Amino acid sequence: MEEVDKILIHALKQVGTEVSEEIDSVRQFSSELIVQAVVRCIQVIDPGLGSSLPTSLPPGMSARFRVGMSLAQACQEIGYKGEIGYQTFLYSNEPEIRSLLMCLVEKLPREGAETSDQPTGKSVVLQRGIAAAIKAQLAVPWLPTHCRLPLNIETQSPEALHSFHAQPLRLSPFTKGPEKKQLKVKKNYQRDILPPVTAQLSFHTSLMASLLEKHTDELSAAQEWDNEWNSQGLLSRLTPKEYRSRKLTRLRKRVKEQLRAAEVPASESAFGGSRSNTDLFELLQTFKGSALSDLILTKGTHFTHTKKFTFEQESASVTNPIPSGHQSESDIQDRQQMELAALQHQFQQLCSDGDQLTADMKHISVTNTQMLNELKQSELGISEKENKMQVKKKTIGLLPDADDNLLKLQVLVEASTKRLVNLASQWEKHRAPHMDEYRTLKEICSNHDLESSRMMSEIRSLHDKIRISTEEARKKEEMYKQLVTELENLPQDVSRSAYTQRILEIVSNIKKQKEEITKILSDTKELQKEINNLTGKLDRTFAVTDELVFKDAKKDESVRKSYKYLAALHESCNQLIQTIEETGTILREIRDLEEQIETENGNKTVSNLERILDDYKCIRHENSALAAKVREG
Repeated sequence: MEEVDKILIHALKQVGTEVSEEIDSVRQFSSELIVQAVVRCIQVIDPGLGSSLPTSLPPGMSARFRVGMSLAQACQEIGYKGEIGYQTFLYSNEPEIRSLLMCLVEKLPREGAETSDQPTGKSVVLQRGIAAAIKAQLAVPWLPTHCRLPLNIETQSPEALHSFHAQPLRLSPFTKGPEKKQLKVKKNYQRDILPPVTAQLSFHTSLMASLLEKHTDELSAAQEWDNEWNSQGLLSRLTPKEYRSRKLTRLRKRVKEQLRAAEVPASESAFGGSRSNTDLFELLQTFKGSALSDLILTKGTHFTHTKKFTFEQESASVTNPIPSGHQSESDIQDRQQMELAALQHQFQQLCSDGDQLTADMKHISVTNTQMLNELKQSELGISEKENKMQVKKKTIGLLPDADDNLLKLQVLVEASTKRLVNLASQWEKHRAPHMDEYRTLKEICSNHDLESSRMMSEIRSLHDKIRISTEEARKKEEMYKQLVTELENLPQDVSRSAYTQRILEIVSNIKKQKEEITKILSDTKELQKEINNLTGKLDRTFAVTDELVFKDAKKDESVRKSYKYLAALHESCNQLIQTIEETGTILREIRDLEEQIETENGNKTVSNLERILDDYKCIRHENSALAAKVREG
């Protein structure tokens, strides 16, 4: 068990349990150390489950019982099949604790699992603890100030909360060029021109939000470029620089086309222009202000100019009355009221006239559209009729000399037929080699396409392999650095040969124990075989002797007495054998009881009972204190 305990202690130290150097056996574990070891193992096995478990026992007995029950439930959820309860942690039992720790150590992540490439050390355990604490804090819901518990005051204090307000940041834009020249230019720019990141912000609290926003923007841009290059850039068979330049050229050309389309007057764009440049036209209109609208409104019909002129005259006559010095204020107010009523009536009449004109314009536009459609249809019908009339006119002109015309027509038809046949034969002569060449070129092109697609797939697979290999190399480099630091921190006085020699000695001792167990089992089997043989021989000998003596006992009185003595001797031998077997059974029971006594002595039953009594007294004291507080309240 000493070797098992050393292995368990070494594994517990790796997961972050603070085991002192003086402890070398599970028997020396205290309740605090047992709870800490179990919680550390659970946090490594299942961080979500272990994040809510405390690593130490609270001072109150009722809280200790609750912690023990939660630990027992967590161990059962992980997969421990043995009997476990709060007594396992509060009143420790060496065999139970050893079996529990062995089960937890066996369930720790090994090589081949997802976390095998990250060795468990103090830094890794610290990072996992930080991640678990952050996850637990994120899982806690936000509460108002007057509803917060003492646990939530630290994580939800108003001083630590700020609104997410990001501001644009300017960083060094130089990413290309010779290394020495680039480094010098970058240093000069950062020293003389570019202000620090903290000086670019108007609020100090927006520093983290701005950095996160900038990083997210750059990361998303890089991901979008990778996706676009893998999906479209590789198919274009261009270099990244050529692909970017071509894309920039296309974008500039499109913007120029949109600007040219937006410069078309509104009257033309309303009838003949497309709807694709509406947003850009509105944007340009906002830049121009009201100049474009004034320019558009200057054009109008004779009716609109007349209406505007009359409206201006009436408004001028209304808004410019001849004041009279002899009128009183009430007359002036009455006159203003009358003028206001007249103006409102005139305004309503103008609104109704405008609505009527709008409806008339809609009706006229619909009628105009219908008339245009009818005009187009009539023009098409007229052109078709003119074509038919021309054909009929030519036909009528050929009717007076029909026979000659028919002969001429037949001659023309035959000549055209011969010409068509001749052209067809010439076309076939030219077509055959061209078709062969076309098929050959098409086959070559298809072969090239297949080859290019195959090469593209290979290039993509190579890109994926390169990315995966880069990530693996980075992980292995980090692992190598971590292992080097751990190797440097390890004590240098212990050599590997000592550990190897110790492992070989343990293996040889195990082999010797197996050989001794095998020898004992074979000796036991041989003894059992001899006992069975002797028992069978004894039974057969007694049966033969009994038969012989029984035959002579019928004739001789002395032989009859010897037969009685023989039966008594056989019965005594049987009792003696039974007594020996019972003695062996009793000895085995004695050994089992002694082992049980040793086990109970190892379980610390007396000390556990004393601790249970002390805990019972503490609980009674706590209950009495709580009852007193309730009475006082």
